[in-house]
Amino acid sequence: MDTDKHGSDQKKTKLRSDIRRVLKKLSPEHRAVDSLKIRALLSQQPFWKDAAAVLFFAPLPDEVDVWPLLAEALAAGKTAALPRFDSENNDYLACHVQNPQTEVGPGQFGIREPKNGCPEIPLERLGLILVPGVAFDLRGGRLGRGRGFYDRLLAGFHGIKCGVAWGEQMVEEVPTGTLDVRMDFVLTPTQCVEV
Repeated sequence: MDTDKHGSDQKKTKLRSDIRRVLKKLSPEHRAVDSLKIRALLSQQPFWKDAAAVLFFAPLPDEVDVWPLLAEALAAGKTAALPRFDSENNDYLACHVQNPQTEVGPGQFGIREPKNGCPEIPLERLGLILVPGVAFDLRGGRLGRGRGFYDRLLAGFHGIKCGVAWGEQMVEEVPTGTLDVRMDFVLTPTQCVEV
């Protein structure tokens, strides 16, 4: 095994563990307030206003709650999409969602995702992807959950990639490898940084 890769993997594992420990201490009130701040800050950004089609994510309990933005985007006439797991290819696809109440249900890994009737949207039709992660840095580095699903999805995307994070997920430097995709913006409750 390449010792550099092994060292990077160890750093990633430790950082995931450290950040998860910090996030467990965040109260539901803190999460709600900071999610509201992040949504408000995002809605002011030109790249959000200009995006005609956005790939959202269905947040897990330890992730920023961007879900209300899905309804706002649809009401504003934007095309909204969510990732859906494609078990045949062991990867995620971007799928069009028009009515989250009826078209979204429990999916792979316990994450809400579009039901099978929702059509796939080619990545080139999307202008913006909101990206969750475990940790981010101000150079656009992102640490995911370790399976590489988002990095593979993002590798074929040429629009704006915006990492969405609690302030507690920001670190000085995320250990990255050649397959890790960098963000164009990183959004926290207090700042939106262009990388």
